[in-house]
Amino acid sequence: MWSRFVLALPALALLATSTPHEPALAQAWQCRPPASLPRPVPEFAKPGEIRRTAVDGYILALSWSREHCRGREDNPADALQCDKSMGEFGFVLHGLWPEAKGPNYPQWCRKAEPLSRAVVQQNICMTPSVQLLQHEWAKHGTCMARKPETYFGAARLLFDAMEFPDMDRMSRQSEKEGTLTVARLAEEFALNNDGLSETAIKVKTNRRGWLEEVHICLNKKFKPRVCPAFVRGAPSNAQIKIWRGS
Repeated sequence: MWSRFVLALPALALLATSTPHEPALAQAWQCRPPASLPRPVPEFAKPGEIRRTAVDGYILALSWSREHCRGREDNPADALQCDKSMGEFGFVLHGLWPEAKGPNYPQWCRKAEPLSRAVVQQNICMTPSVQLLQHEWAKHGTCMARKPETYFGAARLLFDAMEFPDMDRMSRQSEKEGTLTVARLAEEFALNNDGLSETAIKVKTNRRGWLEEVHICLNKKFKPRVCPAFVRGAPSNAQIKIWRGS
C-alpha cells in the first residue's frame, strides 16, 4: 500500500503555480491554536549572509518537540509549543530547507515582509512558533518561492504526509533495553513511509544522546534521495534516547 508520503509527491509540482486553499493542520486532532495570534517581527540577513546559490535538493527538518520543550515549559518565547495550551506536540516542522550541491546552501534570497495572521494561523500547528515561521520564510522560503503561501504549502504537504513511528513505544524500549540506535530509528521511519530509505534520513542528537531532530533528504523533485556527505548527523551505530515529556 502506498503511504501518504509517496502520494503527496506528485502534487508538489503544482505548488509553483498555485496556493493551498484548505488548511491541513498537522496534529489537528489535538492542536487548539488561539483565535488571535500576533504577527511576527521581521528578520533580515546580516552582512555577508546572503547566498543565492542554485537549489539542488531539500531537507525536511523534523524537530522532536518533547526534547525541545524540556526545561522550557515556562519560557514565554516557547509558550505556544511548550506550555501545552495548544496541545502536547510530538514531531513538529523545524523547516523545509533548500540545499546546494555543497554545504553553501542558499539563504536570505529576498527581503521578507512580516507574515500575515492568516499564514501564521494556517501553519501554527505544524510549526508552533510565530517567530520561527517568520525566520524559516525569511531565511529559506525566499529562496524557493515568491509567496509564503506557496512555500508553507509545500512544507505542509510533505509534513502532513509523513507517517511517524510509535515514539512512546520506542522511548520505553530504549529506556528498558538501552539498545536504540540511530540506524534503528531511521529504519522505523523508512518502514512507516513507502519510498523512504534509511539512506535518506539523518538523525540529530544533543551531546547527551537525546533525540533532537530527524532530517529527510529530498531531491529537486521533492523525492527522497541519499543524503549528501555534507549533511551531518549522528553515527548510525550511536545509541540514542527519546524524551517522552513529563
